[in-house]
Order: sequence, then C-alpha cells, then structure tokens
Amino acid sequence: QVQLVESGGGSVQAGGSLRLSCAASGYTFTNNCVGWFRQSPGKEREGVAAIDADGSTTYADNVKGRFTISKDNAKSTLYLQMNSLKLEATAMYYCAADGTPRLVSADFGYWGQGTQVTVSP
Repeated sequence: QVQLVESGGGSVQAGGSLRLSCAASGYTFTNNCVGWFRQSPGKEREGVAAIDADGSTTYADNVKGRFTISKDNAKSTLYLQMNSLKLEATAMYYCAADGTPRLVSADFGYWGQGTQVTVSP
C-alpha cells in the first residue's frame, strides 16, 4: 500500500522560506516521476514542481528561481525548498507520485493528505 506523508508546512512571513518533505512508503522514487501540487480555497489544484526518475525537474513559471524540488531515493523522501515566499503561495501543498513531468494532476496516481503553508504580510 502506497502512503505519502507530507510535513514541514507552517506559517511564514512574506519573503521567508520553508522546506516541505514527503516521506513515501510502499513506493520507490527510482523509476517514477514525483511532484508537488498546491491548492488554495476556491482555486483549482495547480502543479508546482516535479522531478523525474533521472533527476530532471519541471517548475511552474511562477515559482522558477525560488522553489527547488529534490529527492532522496534511498530515503524515499521528496523535498520542496521554498524561498522568497509570496502571499499567493498560501495553499495546501500535496505530494504526488507516479506521474509525469507535465505538472498535470490527472497524471498522478498517488497523493498525500497535504500540508498547509500560510504566508502572511
């Protein structure tokens, strides 16, 4: 049974940083694409970043240069380093697995429960 558990969310002031983690069990990152999505109230879920089996990465345009996705295959853990956070980054952040680099939520087969990120002025 695949489980994805996110952690690291919280409250931060604009301009600050947070590092999200996603620990996977029953799943290997070695041969699959994994990623991060986020969803704000009243908005559709949007792709943030993805990292493929070979380590290649994809980012949404609005986070490029500020967010970094990485993974530790040995620990089956996915990370999202978020710097220079903006107010619009406030959302529930979800880890997703078994997808594609297209950052399309329908492509991903497994999802975590999410971790809340709140950015304040």
